Amino acid sequence: LCPPGVLPLCCRPPAWDRPARPPPSPLQPPGLPLAPCRSFSNNKIQVELDESSGVAMMKFKSPPVNSLSLEFLTEFSISLEKLENNRACRGVIITSAVPKIFSSGLDITEMCGKSVEHYTEFWRAVQEMWLRLYGSNMVTVAAVNGSSPAGGCLISLSCDYRIMAENPKFSIGLNEAQLGIVAPFWFKDTFVNVVGHRIAERSLQLGSLHPAPEAHKLGLVDELVPEEKLMEKAAAVMAQWLALPDHARQLTKSMMRKAVLDRLVAHREEDIQNFVTFISKESIQKSLRMYMEMLKKRKS
Repeated sequence: LCPPGVLPLCCRPPAWDRPARPPPSPLQPPGLPLAPCRSFSNNKIQVELDESSGVAMMKFKSPPVNSLSLEFLTEFSISLEKLENNRACRGVIITSAVPKIFSSGLDITEMCGKSVEHYTEFWRAVQEMWLRLYGSNMVTVAAVNGSSPAGGCLISLSCDYRIMAENPKFSIGLNEAQLGIVAPFWFKDTFVNVVGHRIAERSLQLGSLHPAPEAHKLGLVDELVPEEKLMEKAAAVMAQWLALPDHARQLTKSMMRKAVLDRLVAHREEDIQNFVTFISKESIQKSLRMYMEMLKKRKS
C-alpha cells in the first residue's frame, strides 16, 4: 500500500493520454524560460514551466549552500507534485541558483539537539522527497552546477540523467561515513543502481567525495560539460528523452525502479524509527556538534 500523500511511479495514473505535442523547435530548446511560461516561487525553490516544450526548470535558491532543511524538503516535494499533476509538464531540469553549490545535503541543524518528534517529521520529509523524485513519471535531468555531497548527491542520483559542470573543484558523493552517519538502505540502493555494487561499496565505506572528472569516470554522472554550456546541454538531453512516447518510457522506468521504491514503502515506518534511534544516540549527537563547530571555524 502506498502511504498517505505518496503515490510512487508504479501507482500513479499513466500519463500517456496526454495530448501529443510536436517536438520543440531547434531554435527554442526546451528547459529554457520561453513564452508561454508559468512560474511559481517559494522561499527555497523557484520553478518555471515552459508550456510550449513541456519542460520545467527547478532552481534551488537557498543560500549559502542549499541545505536540505525541513522547509526546503517540503517545498521540493510540493513543487514536484504540482509539476506531476500538470498535464502540460513532461520533464524537469533540476539545478541551482547558488554559485558553486548544487546542494550541500541534509541540514545538520535539523538532526542535532532536536526532539524525537522533530527527527520523525524531518526524516519522513526526506523519504517523501526521494519517493516523489525517484518515482516521478516525468523525465528528470540534474544539471549539477556545483558541489553535491550527501543528500545533494542523492537528488542527482534519483534523476534519469546527470550532467555536471566540468570543474575539478566541484565534487559529488555520498559522504555520510565522514560524519559518523550511515547512509540508509535506499540511499545505498539508488547509488548501486547507478554505479554498480563494488564502486558504491568502496565509496560509501570511505565516505568519498569524487571530483567531477573522477565522478564521470565512475559513472556517477553521465556527462561533463563546460559550465557555460550546462543548461544548453541539459535542454538537448531533455529533448532527446522527450522524443520517445511517454507511456513506453514511463513503463520502462517503473519496471527498473519499482523494486527499490516498493522496499522503502514497505519499510517506511521502520526506516524512520531506525533513523530516530540512531540520530538520538549521544555519540552521534556529539559527532554532529563537532562537525558544526568545525564548519563555524571554517567560516570565521
